[in-house]
Amino acid sequence: MKAVDTPTQASATPATPISDQLRSQGQWNPNWTPFAELDADWTEKFMAMAMKPMLSGVLDAKTIEFIAIAVDASCTHMYAPGVRRHIRKALELGASKEEITAVLQLTSVLGIHTMSLGAPILQEELAAGKVRAGAAD
Repeated sequence: MKAVDTPTQASATPATPISDQLRSQGQWNPNWTPFAELDADWTEKFMAMAMKPMLSGVLDAKTIEFIAIAVDASCTHMYAPGVRRHIRKALELGASKEEITAVLQLTSVLGIHTMSLGAPILQEELAAGKVRAGAAD
């Protein structure tokens, strides 16, 4: 059987200007490195999508830092290096400690869902325990 020649794609490394800029500015999260190594093109497209609101000029830089602090400090993310980096940048942009504290306080409200979920279950289980205890008498 004769081998069929198939065209091969050049294995050139795709251009990643956004990812490269994030790295050079110290904004690169090392947790992104594995997926950048697996698919640099996809990672670059993701970063372009994620960065668009920040680069659009719709929100001022300080507001963007406040949102970034909230995201990184949230109970679903908890990324301390990002919180530190964005607090530092917010302070450089003139944010007060009171403004940053307010952002952190607002973000902490996310944790209330623990009580919203757990407290009714506790009440149900306590009531069910009373029913079971009453049935055992």
